[in-house]
Amino acid sequence: MSKKTFKKSEGTSLVSIIGDEDTVTGFLLTGIGEKNIKGETNFLYVNSLFLETDPKLIEATFQNFLKHPNIAVILVTQFVAENYLRHIINQYDAILPTILEIPSKEYPYEAKKDTIIQRAHRLLYGTDIQ
Repeated sequence: MSKKTFKKSEGTSLVSIIGDEDTVTGFLLTGIGEKNIKGETNFLYVNSLFLETDPKLIEATFQNFLKHPNIAVILVTQFVAENYLRHIINQYDAILPTILEIPSKEYPYEAKKDTIIQRAHRLLYGTDIQ
């Protein structure tokens, strides 16, 4: 197993979010939203009910969040992770930014679908969540 190192960010660390409008709006109301001089944001609304958001846009935004030097945590609704980003999340093994799957209003959270929680459960207990 490779040795993991923390990357040190200069300045402020951000939380980013990818999810449905209700979830993202709720987090934006708490103050996590940012729009920089270039017009880039640290959030993305995904229309999960009608699957109207382009999957390439979701993947590109997620990859940009992973590469962004000031993003420390990426929140992704489990529906978006399951339908658009699972292949990227399964291969991701860095510590920062940390990826957290969260529930959305329309879809309940299921721990057995969350690969990050499954990894942690395997490390602590030696088994998958049933």
